Amino acid sequence: MCGIVGIVGKSPVGQALYDGLTVLQHRGQDAAGIVTIDDGMFHLRKDNGLVRDVFHTRHMKHLTGNFGIGHARYPTAGTSSSAEAQPFYVNSPFGISFAHNGNLTNYKELEDEVFRIARRHINTNSDSELLLNIFAHELQLCPNLRLRPEDMFAAVINVHRKIKGAYACVAVIIGHGMVAFRDPFGIRPLALGKRTTDEGDEYMVASESVALDAVGFTFLRDVAPGEAVYITEDGKLYTQQCADNPVNAPCIFEFVYFARPDSFIDGMSVYATRVNMGRKLGQKIAREWGDLDIDVVIPIPETSCDVALQIANELDIPYRQGFVKNRYIGRTFIMPGQTMRRKSVRRKLNAIPSEFKGKNVLLVDDSIVRGTTSEQIIEMARESGANKVYFASAAPEIRFPNVYGIDMPTPNELISHGREVDEICELIKADGLIFQEIGDLIDAVREENKSITMFETSVFDGKYITGDVNQGYLEQLDLLRSEGAKTSKDKKDRLSNLDLHNMGSDN
Repeated sequence: MCGIVGIVGKSPVGQALYDGLTVLQHRGQDAAGIVTIDDGMFHLRKDNGLVRDVFHTRHMKHLTGNFGIGHARYPTAGTSSSAEAQPFYVNSPFGISFAHNGNLTNYKELEDEVFRIARRHINTNSDSELLLNIFAHELQLCPNLRLRPEDMFAAVINVHRKIKGAYACVAVIIGHGMVAFRDPFGIRPLALGKRTTDEGDEYMVASESVALDAVGFTFLRDVAPGEAVYITEDGKLYTQQCADNPVNAPCIFEFVYFARPDSFIDGMSVYATRVNMGRKLGQKIAREWGDLDIDVVIPIPETSCDVALQIANELDIPYRQGFVKNRYIGRTFIMPGQTMRRKSVRRKLNAIPSEFKGKNVLLVDDSIVRGTTSEQIIEMARESGANKVYFASAAPEIRFPNVYGIDMPTPNELISHGREVDEICELIKADGLIFQEIGDLIDAVREENKSITMFETSVFDGKYITGDVNQGYLEQLDLLRSEGAKTSKDKKDRLSNLDLHNMGSDN
C-alpha cells in the first residue's frame, strides 16, 4: 500500500506536495519522493525513510515548479531498496514521471512484452516502473507532437486493456500536464480536489481525501473506477471513462486498517464504517459471549479505538485506554521483515498496569494477520495483572494472501490459514477469541454507501475479483514474499541514495 499525490497549481507546489505526503505517511513508511517540473526540467528528490527524514530545506529549495507529484512507499514485495523509491522517470516520450499505488498481477507477461515490443529496459523489480514504461510506450504511439486530451485518454484505454491488478496512478508530462487514473475495479482509492485562487483553478489528486483537506483543496469527488483525469499545465480539467466494463469494488481492508479515520473513500466515511464494525461485532459478542464476565474493553491503538468504543457501548461495559502508544514507532504491519516487526511491538506499546490488574479484559484489534503481535500484546496484558484476556478482531479471519498491493504474508505465515478459531485462540494464548463475520463487515462498510454492491475481500474469502489469479500465481507469490527471499533481495541493493535535480537521463 502506498500514498500518492499530484498537484497542478498556479504557484510553486513543492511544499503542498510535502504536506500531502506527511498526511499520507500511514500508507507507506519505507521511502518517499517528490518530483516537480519547472522550466521544462524535472526536479526530483527520493530516498528511503519517512517523509520528514527524506526532505530537508536544501532539498525543498530545488523542488521548484507549479506542478508535480509525490509518493510514500510501502514495499508490496517486501524489498526495501531506495532504487525502487518513487516517482520513476523516463525521458521518452516528452519526459514522464510516474507514481503508483497497487500491484499488477500479470507482471511477468508484461515485462516480456515491454522488452520484445517496446524495446524498453526495466531497471528494478518494481511493477510501478513497468507500468510507467507501458504508459510511455502507448503515448509514444501517438502521431502528434503535441498531446491532445483524446491522445492521453487513448493511451490510458490501452493501458487498461493490457494490465491487470489494482492501481491508482499519477503522472506528470513535461510540456503537457498531469494525468491520473484508477483501475477498472476501483480497488485502490483516488480522490480529486480543487482550489480556486486569484490566478485561477488548481487541481489535486491523492490517495485519500484527508490529503486534500491538509493543503486547502476542496474535495470534488472520487476518481471513478477506470476513469482518467487529465489536467493541462495551464489548469484545464478533462475527464473520461477509459475502461470497457468498470465496476466499483473497493478494497475493504482500506476501511479495516489502512485509511485514516478522517478520510472519505468512494462516498464512505472511514470513521463511520469503523463505528459500524464495532456495533456489529458488539452485537455478536453479546449473542455468543453473554455468559462471560468482562470488566473492561481495551483497544489496541489506534485503528481499533473507534471499533472498541462502540463495542463497549453495545455491551454497556467500561472503555479504557490500557496501552500507551509510542508515536515515534511506525506501523508494525507494514514494516519489512518479521524480526523488525517482533522487536517493534514492545517498543510501540506499553501497558498501564492499573487498567489490567485483577480484571477480565476484552482486547480489541482491527485484525489478526500473523498472530505474533496479538500473542505479545496478550502476554503484556497478563504481565500487567489481567485475570483473563479475551480478544476480538474487527475483521474476519485473514486466510489468504493479498495480491492487490498489500504485503500480506504467505499462506503458511497467516495464523488463520487452515485453522479454526479455537486453534488460533490457543496459539495466541487468549482465554477467548471472536472474529467479525464477513457479511457483517461488508454490511458495516456498505451502510455508508448503498450504491456499492461489492467489495474486494480476497484476504478473507480467497475470491480474487480481477479473475486472473490462479494457484500458480499464488505459488510464485509465496516464493517472492517468503522472509528469506526478502532478505536476499535486500542484500542485492545497488543504490543507496537517489538525489537528482535537473535530470538529464533515465533513473
